[in-house]
Amino acid sequence: MAFADKQISCRDCGNIFVFTAGEQEFYANKGLMNEPTRCPSCRSARRSSQSSLEQADGYVRYGNFASFGGKTPRQMHPASCAECGQMTEVPFVPRGERPVYCSNCYSKLKPPREEVARQ
Repeated sequence: MAFADKQISCRDCGNIFVFTAGEQEFYANKGLMNEPTRCPSCRSARRSSQSSLEQADGYVRYGNFASFGGKTPRQMHPASCAECGQMTEVPFVPRGERPVYCSNCYSKLKPPREEVARQ
């Protein structure tokens, strides 16, 4: 497939930038379907601002759809341990149909893991 240079308007600054034939070929080889929407300077500015945010708040951002390690800390919900009655926090909403245990009681109830023999 022959690629030709394209002029694209940057979504951040509005300036026109060139999406070269070489860049288009690179995108095609990597299986990338979408064309870039930001000019190179806005892309680098966005990357640097995201990395500075990670350093500031300590959270690593893997994308909008990450469930763990995403933009916000995991929400914890209060619950009473079914064994000892102590208040604890769990990462799910306790519904009452199944018992919830604190970490100490859970470790007592949980069967020990069997080691798999390696050959």
